[in-house]
Amino acid sequence: MREKILEKANELFLNIGFKSVTMDEIASASGISKKTIYKYYKNKTELVAEVTEFMFSRICNGINMICELKKDPIEEIFDIKRLIMSNLKDEKSSPQYQLQKYYPKIYTSLNKKQFGVMKECVIENLNEGIKQDFYRKDIDVEFIARIYFSGMLSIKDKDLFPLNDYSMNTLMDKYLQYHLRGICTEKGLQQLENQLKQK
Repeated sequence: MREKILEKANELFLNIGFKSVTMDEIASASGISKKTIYKYYKNKTELVAEVTEFMFSRICNGINMICELKKDPIEEIFDIKRLIMSNLKDEKSSPQYQLQKYYPKIYTSLNKKQFGVMKECVIENLNEGIKQDFYRKDIDVEFIARIYFSGMLSIKDKDLFPLNDYSMNTLMDKYLQYHLRGICTEKGLQQLENQLKQK
């Protein structure tokens, strides 16, 4: 039952937003009473915390599976982008913005965990890209990894990039191109063009 509540809450939070969804709506969508939800979660904040952890774990597992395939670094980065978009959807509800505004402690905790995982993943991708001659040998890997994470946070800022003007999918595509064109060798740029043609 807990898993069912999590799945349904996750779907509603992504589609409508963390603040906008009520416990009544989650109960109704799950086909259970609100009282049943409160058997597992004492309040909405606790449910939001578990849903964000659930989403984070699901995405991390997916990223690990992609990395284990040992594809070339540019293909890998696009596969990870597709995984994230399929999990987070391309919604107009700006769930991250609502999480930051209404559940700042949960947002901060999630951000720290995301930075740890993403930094490790990006550093590995950069080092592999340098080794395989897709990325330039003169790049500062640690610096690029931090800039990459910082940029990822920025494109999710709805004040900077209003969702009425940019879909999240478009923003991710533009950002990946921006990132890769700054670090790629000729070989890397060729592979980037191949990836863009496949879209």
